[in-house]
Amino acid sequence: MIKRVNKFIHSKKFNDFINKVRDFLVDNKHIIILCIPFILMDIFTMLFATSISYTNYRFYAPILFNICWIGLFVGLSFSFKKWIGKIIYILSFLVFLVVFMTNGIYFSIMSNIFDFSLVVAAGEGAPYLLDALRNCNPFVYVAFVIIVISFIFSLKEFPVVKKNNYRLLGIVFGSFIVLHLLIPLTLGRVNKELTWSSWKNARNIYETFNDSNKSIKVCGFYEYNIRSFYINFLKPEVAITEEELEFLDNSYVEELNPKNKYTGKFKDMNLIIVQLEGMDNWIVNKNDTPTIYKMMNSGINFNKHYSFYNGGGSTFNSEFAINTGYVTPFSYSRNAYTFNKNNFPNSLAHIFKNMGYEVNAFHMNSGEYYSRSVNYDNWGYDNYYGLKETKEYSDSSYELDRELIQNPTFQELMFPEDKKFVHYIITYTGHLPFTNKKGTCKKLYNEDIEKEMNETGAIEPPEFVEMTEEECVRRQNTETDYMMSLLLDRLKEKNLLDNTAIVVVTDHYLYTLEDQTILERYKNTSNNLINHTPFFIWTSKGKKTTINEVTSQLNILPTILNLYGVEFNKNNYIGSDALANKYKGIAFFNDYSWYDGKVYVENGEVTNDKKISAQSLLEKNEFVSYSIKKNDLTLKYNYFK
Repeated sequence: MIKRVNKFIHSKKFNDFINKVRDFLVDNKHIIILCIPFILMDIFTMLFATSISYTNYRFYAPILFNICWIGLFVGLSFSFKKWIGKIIYILSFLVFLVVFMTNGIYFSIMSNIFDFSLVVAAGEGAPYLLDALRNCNPFVYVAFVIIVISFIFSLKEFPVVKKNNYRLLGIVFGSFIVLHLLIPLTLGRVNKELTWSSWKNARNIYETFNDSNKSIKVCGFYEYNIRSFYINFLKPEVAITEEELEFLDNSYVEELNPKNKYTGKFKDMNLIIVQLEGMDNWIVNKNDTPTIYKMMNSGINFNKHYSFYNGGGSTFNSEFAINTGYVTPFSYSRNAYTFNKNNFPNSLAHIFKNMGYEVNAFHMNSGEYYSRSVNYDNWGYDNYYGLKETKEYSDSSYELDRELIQNPTFQELMFPEDKKFVHYIITYTGHLPFTNKKGTCKKLYNEDIEKEMNETGAIEPPEFVEMTEEECVRRQNTETDYMMSLLLDRLKEKNLLDNTAIVVVTDHYLYTLEDQTILERYKNTSNNLINHTPFFIWTSKGKKTTINEVTSQLNILPTILNLYGVEFNKNNYIGSDALANKYKGIAFFNDYSWYDGKVYVENGEVTNDKKISAQSLLEKNEFVSYSIKKNDLTLKYNYFK
């Protein structure tokens, strides 16, 4: 093999090829030299943004987009008389040099790529400009010097163009248009249907363009910045009709939420919201989840709660609903995590921050997942923390929920003794797979075997016994229950328990089971009532209270606000305070069916054996239609902007 390679290298054919490449480079060296400053800007951006894995998507599209845009800049420079072409070249360079430095400085401070939507807030950031310049990564300044030197050198190589070359201009523009239309195809297909994984589909990222860190990874430096400018300043907005605007204005007329016996009951207390991963209502019992079971039966238990699935990514859908009071649109396809450019002034975090609370979110996964980092920032959170990002693990033990409490970094962040706080904790261990051959169930199985061996003094582990899906589900949720006991212990240790309210809610029912007959043994699976899940609110000095009215994720935020004595416009949310004196619950689902605790209505008609008057049926059908229309139009037109 080596002999063949040596023979080929010394062959006339190879030498001819090398000579042709050399001749091409020599003949076109001025083109290459003029491209170098632009190429360096993309390369240096890639290098200073390694922390966001900028290279993950750098296959065909980013490189092709860079060739496309750099070819346009340099091609236009060659198409006009020297002084015109040179001005085009210099202006193109200076514009993107400013953009490059802006990205470098902003990323050094925020760990996010700059987005042109931030220009509207430039005045707020101006007083901190000097601090930003001082704290910028020195590498950015080194890169700046190298790029400027390469630019000065390139000007010396600028060719003499005696007259305008319109033929070349046509070729440059034509090639650019064709390439720019074709390049997005290399990113794959758009997910037309909402799926949980749309957030990481390269083509979806490009089309929605809502997450700056992901967007630059799929299209490179030039396409990202030009597209960002276009979307924020040039792209025509969908025009709202007068009828739609009037509908929304009427929907948000000021009407203060009426006070009741629960108003202000938790005023000035800390708040912890624990969103449970897939903990179905039948799993909350004395044996599998004793801590959560005891809390549920000594707190305010919303007995008919439905965490309904709507759109792709049911876990994040619940986060979105609980934090903003809205749900994924019913009438058009948009994932909840694509609304991070919308304004949510009445979100949980914004309201509590205005009341002087520190507001943070804690989870196992990184901020990239579901674009959580940008979404939680948009909702008003001070920080989103992911166990995976603490770099304190050499294995995947961060998938065990106990680590949310036992992790040293999280412990320090989660239990401040000198300030009021709101924490949003999202569990993970209850996630599939439900087999002890892999995943968290395997970890817990091995841990149980090791514990058994220590207790019995056995030297050899027992023969492997495969667990059923249901056994794994129960064991994984026992781990989550253990996390909850650790949370209570830690709060007590820090003297925070008596001054902290804990809201516990499940994100969705266990639709991830392969064997759905397991669910049939424990709950109604005939319709959307399968979405029945736990929701309760607990304090150390609370009393058992059972709320039998229907609730969904949409009721949680206004209910919390009332408990904390917040005066708010009840019309700012789709759902309402579930503890109100005249509250009559209703939960509606993704197929427009609804349930009010008695009748289940589908396609406008009652489908169970309960009775309802024709007038009441009409009113509730209209209420559901009104609520969905309000939800969808508010999100579509970013009403609160």
